[in-house]
Amino acid sequence: MTTTMTTMDDTKTDEGTTVIDNCVQHARETLDSQLPLIKDKGYDFAPQFRQMTIQLYMVGVMWRRGESLGLSTKARDHAFAALQSMLISDGMSKKQAQQRIIFLNSMSRTEDGSDTFAVTLGYEVLPNDHSLVMVFDEYRDEIRVSGALWRLYERGKKIMVIGGAVAAFLVVWAVTIFLPKTSGIDVLAAGLMGAALVVIPTFLIGLLIYKTKIKKLKVPTSPPP
Repeated sequence: MTTTMTTMDDTKTDEGTTVIDNCVQHARETLDSQLPLIKDKGYDFAPQFRQMTIQLYMVGVMWRRGESLGLSTKARDHAFAALQSMLISDGMSKKQAQQRIIFLNSMSRTEDGSDTFAVTLGYEVLPNDHSLVMVFDEYRDEIRVSGALWRLYERGKKIMVIGGAVAAFLVVWAVTIFLPKTSGIDVLAAGLMGAALVVIPTFLIGLLIYKTKIKKLKVPTSPPP
């Protein structure tokens, strides 16, 4: 499902700013008050997961804010429009921001249609609470989103790309030098085989580690009692 984007630039608040600007400013202020609380927690999450969680949290924050401004459109949809504006103002291209919003919207609900934990706690945030900490605490022991697994993936990807390329080059070089009469197609096939001898074992080892360590991801739909 995609998010309905609504242009609100001509809707003004008492402060003379647009409704979207109001929501973005409120989200930034809320995030600025929450980030110091997670700074010393020692979280080790994959950067992509951390970014996604914070952005979904801000959707909840702007959703609640939009409701207080008397919008003529659905406040939840408006929150995604405000986040898109925020991403663009932070330097993301319009196309990238639109694609990001589509992705975040798809991740904002669980399989049963409920809002995810990050959206829920962002919506319910109160001044000086620890709601963002509560969100990240829920995933502290989840290996699937851990920084360690992400670093393992990045290292494995480099090994496959660099190691495969080096292996292919060495095989092609060796065949060319020692078997000069070999046809071009056979040389290419030998190079690909050499690359496969590095790529396939690395992939299988990574897959084995993944299957050994991964737990099924559970996404809470509401804060714990």
